[in-house]
Amino acid sequence: MGEKEGIGYYASLSITQILSQLDTSANGLSAFEAEKRLKEHGYNTLAKVKKTNIFLQFLSHFKNPLIIILLIAAAVSAFFGETVNAIIIAVMILLGVVLEFIQEYHAGKAVEKLKETVKTKADVIRDGIEKEINIEHVCPGDIIVLSAGSLVPADARIISSKDLFISQSALTGESIPAEKTDKALNLKSKSLSELSNVVFLGTSVVSGSATAVVINTGLNTEFGKISKELVSSPIQTDFEKGVTSFGYLIMKATIFLVLFIFFFNSLLKHNVLDSFMFAIAVAVGLTPELLPIIMSINMAKGSVNMAKKGAIVKKLSSIPNFGSMDVLCTDKTGTLTEDKIHLIKYVDVFGKSSKKVLAYSYINSYHHTGIKNPLDSAILSFKKIPVSDYDKIDEIPFDFVRRRMSVVVKKQKERLLITKGAPEEVFRVCKSYEIKGKAKLLASKDKEKITRLYHKLSIEGYRVLAVAVKKVRLKQAYNKNDESELHLLGFVAFLDPAKKGVKEVIKEMHNAGIEIKILTGDNELVTKKICDDISLEVKGILLGNDINNLTDDALKVKVEKTTIFAKFSPEQKTRVIRALKSNNHVVGYLGDGINDAPSLKTSDVGISVNSAVDVAKESADIVLTHKSLEVLKEGTLEGRKIFGNTIKYIMMGLSSNFGNMFSVAGAILFLPFLPMLPIQILLNNFIYDISQVTIPSDNVDKEFIQKPKRWNMKFIKKFMITFGPISSFFDFLTFFLLFGVFGVSAAMFQTGWFIESLATQTLVIHIIRTKQTPFLKSTASKYLVISTIACVVIGWILPYTFIGEYFGFAKLPLHIILILAAVVAAYLIVVEIAKRIFYKKYDF
Repeated sequence: MGEKEGIGYYASLSITQILSQLDTSANGLSAFEAEKRLKEHGYNTLAKVKKTNIFLQFLSHFKNPLIIILLIAAAVSAFFGETVNAIIIAVMILLGVVLEFIQEYHAGKAVEKLKETVKTKADVIRDGIEKEINIEHVCPGDIIVLSAGSLVPADARIISSKDLFISQSALTGESIPAEKTDKALNLKSKSLSELSNVVFLGTSVVSGSATAVVINTGLNTEFGKISKELVSSPIQTDFEKGVTSFGYLIMKATIFLVLFIFFFNSLLKHNVLDSFMFAIAVAVGLTPELLPIIMSINMAKGSVNMAKKGAIVKKLSSIPNFGSMDVLCTDKTGTLTEDKIHLIKYVDVFGKSSKKVLAYSYINSYHHTGIKNPLDSAILSFKKIPVSDYDKIDEIPFDFVRRRMSVVVKKQKERLLITKGAPEEVFRVCKSYEIKGKAKLLASKDKEKITRLYHKLSIEGYRVLAVAVKKVRLKQAYNKNDESELHLLGFVAFLDPAKKGVKEVIKEMHNAGIEIKILTGDNELVTKKICDDISLEVKGILLGNDINNLTDDALKVKVEKTTIFAKFSPEQKTRVIRALKSNNHVVGYLGDGINDAPSLKTSDVGISVNSAVDVAKESADIVLTHKSLEVLKEGTLEGRKIFGNTIKYIMMGLSSNFGNMFSVAGAILFLPFLPMLPIQILLNNFIYDISQVTIPSDNVDKEFIQKPKRWNMKFIKKFMITFGPISSFFDFLTFFLLFGVFGVSAAMFQTGWFIESLATQTLVIHIIRTKQTPFLKSTASKYLVISTIACVVIGWILPYTFIGEYFGFAKLPLHIILILAAVVAAYLIVVEIAKRIFYKKYDF
């Protein structure tokens, strides 16, 4: 098939030859043949992580460094005859891995199911019938159908085309769309940008339509050849950077403590095996090994909640980024407005109704085959006008530089070029205007008057297009150079009113710490009117022409003082987003058009809608079932809840686990025995971990989600320094009471610290999960309450069961149990007091 020959080879063949070479026809492949070719060539996917079967997925969880160390510890124990220890460690490892695997597997399944609903589609002809299929099912020999807004699903040779322009910037770097035809080329060695009859995977249709036969798919495409490099080094999100920083902090502390405990204990007690096992157990106790699973459950739960509210998450890490987002860039159409555009006025250059303006704008829209445009739909649905006398000859498609489009039509022997577009761009190519049915030269003074009319309509909230016409000579084909010396007829004006309820949502988003900036190709007057209607404060306005004169440093200052960015091209929008990100903002971008794809990729959170063009949906992290700021607001709050619950787990680990490990380091200095057996530390950690699996279900205080949240390593370190010592103090108090006051045996000491340690580190979540008074002003979810209390009860009962004997526990008398309960209660009260003092000085 196609991969056996260079792409230039197929560019040189005739249509008949290429269909013969690929063993297909204009009616496409049969379903049976397509299935056969999929098995032969593989699915049409680029380089990505291969899906493994369920057994290998399970085994992959044993690659965790801590798990490997524990397995080594179990093997060493078995080698030295510590069979019971070895079995218990192995069982706990297995239970932990099974728990993590089940949670992540179900989370992954839920996310995949949601992502299936927004998969990119391709239009193909199979068995002579046009149908829509998932893009990965496209195979060599398929006949694909392309139209404006489509993503090209594979490398393909054009069979027929009509005014086809392709954006190839993703592949070739060309900023201007390339025109494509079905004509065979003479040379086989042309560069990709010169292959005018071939379209490539990863590019998109800007305007026009075509049918093409697929040559190469997947990794055999030109884009596929470089896809491994594209997926090998994904850009870290703001949230992922925070997780990495926290991981390094914990790793440094763990290495220091473990080495200290191992070497000191070995020298003091002269028992290398026990010291090794104890140091490993301490490492497990210190490390927040549940962090990945807490994050996975959090984000999977969040994606399901967001799907119920109308937002499908394609990239899980974008959910906590939602919570960190403090700037949302969006177009106004459909977001701030109803997206129900109606033609209201059709006027000449003096503001009087003109049937001629309506007729020519109708002819232009009727023959327009480029980007689907609601303005054209509004014209065509306003009034049906007979156009049978006008035969289309050619079309000069719209692009985002000229911001106008033209059609050439023939009526009898006369040929007319009819242009419709942004008034300022149409004015540039006009030489005359119409007055009382006659043409008059368009002088500067006249242009000023006409411009004032255009501005007046814009200030009133109308979206305005100018209409111009000229007679043209007979030519084989027409291009944008023919758009010159036009005759200006007048304007068509549209109204898209502000969306009901959006004013309240704008206010809520402002109160939630999210600034909205409008990036639009429309003019500033219409945009300003909409902003006024919805009470969106406009700090400043910047026009597309002005941004070209600004350096990157100047733009970084300007974007902070600007709300409306009007008449902006896709490249200019991307510059604004980069400037905002360089100012340390987390930027979301909402867009649904072809011109939005670069901005969607550049932003921290790319948001599109299910009705968007394929290239926009493919570029987005999140796809909305409908375009709504209300859904975005809910998504932001969901992201903050996820972030909040993740931080709870981390802060709890810092306030209890970390303190406990310092306690261990201190205890080995004066105790003649280990403060807790290695297997007891592992059991303590296992029970504690189980109690925390329910954290993703916890409630999050309204106060926490009022403002954007980001990782704050300074805050985390201060929290650790403040609350870690408090935990250690109460551990040392327990040591003093058990060893100094009651003089208990080693087994009873270890049992006593086990139950005190388990209770303090498990129950402290109820204190640190909120700034408010726990249980009175802020209550945990019922699942978290049940799991924490149940695990503490199990841990305290365990020494009195036959199972406790296997872990080396001893039964404690009632008075010691009561004193330990009092120590736990005192610890929780002190943490509550310290929390209130801490938050008066520091805030996350």
